[in-house]
Amino acid sequence: MTFTDTHTHLYSESFDEDQAEMIQRAIDAGVTRFFIPAIDSAYTERMYALEKAHPDAVYLMMGLHPTHVKENYEEELAHIEAQFATRDFYAVGEIGIDLYWDKSTLAIQQDAFTRQIQLAKKYKKPIVIHCREAFDEVFEILECEKGDDLFGIFHCFTGTKEQAEKAISYNMKLGIGGVATFKNGKIDQFLAEIPLEHIVLETDAPYLSPVPYRGKRNESSYLVLVAEKLATIYQKPLDEIAAITSKNADNIFFTKHA
Repeated sequence: MTFTDTHTHLYSESFDEDQAEMIQRAIDAGVTRFFIPAIDSAYTERMYALEKAHPDAVYLMMGLHPTHVKENYEEELAHIEAQFATRDFYAVGEIGIDLYWDKSTLAIQQDAFTRQIQLAKKYKKPIVIHCREAFDEVFEILECEKGDDLFGIFHCFTGTKEQAEKAISYNMKLGIGGVATFKNGKIDQFLAEIPLEHIVLETDAPYLSPVPYRGKRNESSYLVLVAEKLATIYQKPLDEIAAITSKNADNIFFTKHA
């Protein structure tokens, strides 16, 4: 039984003291594949070093995180394009809109999001969406960009059932992590009504630890706790949750699209 963590920041400074041991704990727990989202150019070398240390387990994305869309975002987008010109990645991510921290950058966040979606289409890659307090704004752009060449993952999905169905209509899988284990997480109340074929597992480590580690540093081995919660929600054996969600990840990251 093996699991796929579709979203984990293993290069984070939070893991500087025990990165190798933390990754080994995850592998020992059955989490054998790690998809790594980018934040900005400051982390690129750390990502490459992680990939070099764990070439059989680490799969890199490239993109500009919406909270890092600043005055220099044109330079950041140029950096992303330069990286894609020199090597392959598994997705453009994480990208999107975040209005929790800073609403004043909405216009440039929208521009960066749109242009990175178009970059993903150019390279026939999935996108991995970060959305915080911005469902309407994200959906507005997805509506403009929708088509067979738009697909990916709605990372850390925390919306309503209606928003889940809308995300799925744009060829997005729902990234489900620690929030599903929270008492006030709400998504556990309707998730069973969403077919499992639309779900992938993620930790977003070092953030959003599942219960009973909520509030502490998250790590990829805790993905199993999320899977166990889904086994309860869907009333399916754990090995079936592992197999189906990993297959769904394959369909996003490894399948050739239009």
